[in-house]
Amino acid sequence: MKLSVLSFCSVTLLSLQAVSAFAANSVSLQSANGLKRLRSWPVSTRKAGLSDNGQALMMSLPRGGAAVAANDILSTLKDQITGATTTPSALFNSALLTLALTTTAFKIFQKSSESGGNVKRSEKPNSIKSLQFRFLSVFWLIRCADWLQGPYFYEVYSSKVFNGVQASMGIVSKLFLTGFASTALFGPFVGRAADSYGRKKGTLAFCLLYALGAISTKSPLLLVLLLGRLSSGIGTSLLFSAPEAWLVGEAQNSGDDPDGSYLGETFGMAYAGDAIVAILAGQFAGTAASIRGPTGPFELSTGFLGIGALMATLLWKENVAESNESNSKPTIREAFEVVKKDPKIMSVGAVQSLFEAAMYIFVLQWPPALSA
Repeated sequence: MKLSVLSFCSVTLLSLQAVSAFAANSVSLQSANGLKRLRSWPVSTRKAGLSDNGQALMMSLPRGGAAVAANDILSTLKDQITGATTTPSALFNSALLTLALTTTAFKIFQKSSESGGNVKRSEKPNSIKSLQFRFLSVFWLIRCADWLQGPYFYEVYSSKVFNGVQASMGIVSKLFLTGFASTALFGPFVGRAADSYGRKKGTLAFCLLYALGAISTKSPLLLVLLLGRLSSGIGTSLLFSAPEAWLVGEAQNSGDDPDGSYLGETFGMAYAGDAIVAILAGQFAGTAASIRGPTGPFELSTGFLGIGALMATLLWKENVAESNESNSKPTIREAFEVVKKDPKIMSVGAVQSLFEAAMYIFVLQWPPALSA
């Protein structure tokens, strides 16, 4: 009910503002036309008209002002709708605005539902608020660095010239495959190293490795580009393991979230904000590419990585995985047995792998498809 009232009030206010603006616009147009007619009269007639309390000007305005104003409103609305879809940029901005308004309405509905319920949640502890700030500020920065690079992988590698020949789709595909193979080969060992030596160190290592991969795109040498993709692949393994493991470890150590409800809330905030970060990163990357060329987004990415590493250094405390009483460490074979015994783990892994495969096929094929 609250949402309906709020929505109605919002739409009504917006409609009134639009009608007022359009009406004011049409009145000003009519007044301007009337002034033009007034100026066309002889001087004696103009003086007589003006001395008669402006009746001559009022008589010069067209009849049926309401109909004219309505036509102007419809014409202006038609022009605005047409202008919002004429170019890709305008269409994107219109769709983004619609999505933002829809999301805002959903959040209002969610808040009103929570406030209307009988269950009252206790005040969030200050330690949880501090943890969320420290994690999200770093997480969104390093995620932005990752998003900045994605749209321009193909363009930056396809712009390279090797032995006087422009880089082919085959070369670009091999560079992509190098990064993915690096992630697959080193991922299990990298995750274990982060648990053993520290998740904060793992996050800082990601920033360094990813920055090296970004800087390598400036090189015209194929070997340097391959090494850069190798470095980025290892960094990707750290990006999707170390920061989140750090958050879980800190939440467990705080003792203020025994049931994990605030931990779930933090993850929800992280990935809801990540979608906004991705949109902003696309805009930043486009601007950087227009100024610095296809390597511009990678240069900007190193800046975000540097800021993220600095904030992690200042805000994060180190934490490691809890050690078992026995000195034996779990092996890859044992992990494989656990996955094989639990079909849910296998299903989640299969869904994620298929989704990632589809996404990266799209990333690789989309730029040349648009330029064809």
